[in-house]
Amino acid sequence: MTAPRRPRPAPTPLPGARPGRDPDRAIKRGPRRVSAEAVAATQRDRLFDGLVQEVARKGYDNARVTDICQAAGVTRPAFYALFTGKEDAFLATYRHGIAVVSQLMEQAYRDAGPHWPDAARAALRTLLEVLASVPAFARMALVEVDAAGPAARRERDALLTSFRRFFADAGPAPAGDAVDRELLVSTVVGGLHATIRSRVARGPVEELPLLLPVLTYAATAPFLGREAAGRAIHPARPDEGPAAAAPCAEPAGARPDR
Repeated sequence: MTAPRRPRPAPTPLPGARPGRDPDRAIKRGPRRVSAEAVAATQRDRLFDGLVQEVARKGYDNARVTDICQAAGVTRPAFYALFTGKEDAFLATYRHGIAVVSQLMEQAYRDAGPHWPDAARAALRTLLEVLASVPAFARMALVEVDAAGPAARRERDALLTSFRRFFADAGPAPAGDAVDRELLVSTVVGGLHATIRSRVARGPVEELPLLLPVLTYAATAPFLGREAAGRAIHPARPDEGPAAAAPCAEPAGARPDR
């Protein structure tokens, strides 16, 4: 088995990527006062980090507000000035982190070129590498979200529904009218999520990028067929460039011009 490449950290740090008590984010005291808005933003970021780390370490049910505040170096009154409670803080952290991940996936999808198999593979690769770069966030967002209450589970379900946009350019399934395409896409997305969640739950999370070949195949085979999906697994270059196409042939799954 090939060793996974070192995960590349997200340009915008995911919650949990830094210690909550990061000295670089300490609020300096002195004659040059920091605005209340800047203080609140710093405290919020530190609480995001502290919550992710505590929830990943202890589980959602066992992570107390006191633990989160201690991990973040923020007082309880400051916590309750920002959030109504642990569930509210969890939801805010989840939304912020998922927005970062989704933006990076969108960028990778757009940058991959005009052919859908390359774009789908690039988005999956980005998802796996970003999650692998911050294992605590991966556990919080994929595993502990189930314990965080119905609102968190609705957020998770809405996220999975939104991931169907990455299949808009996939074209029809080879089975044609015999298969409900929308249901097929939902099934594929659900399967991808279940596989990633299972790996995060049992670890090691850092090995998530090793799932890229099988997830690429699972994502593309229902729309391209077995042979084209097999070709989609391997990029033309080791740096994950667009997959090579047969000479003088239209690549399978080409995305239409827009």
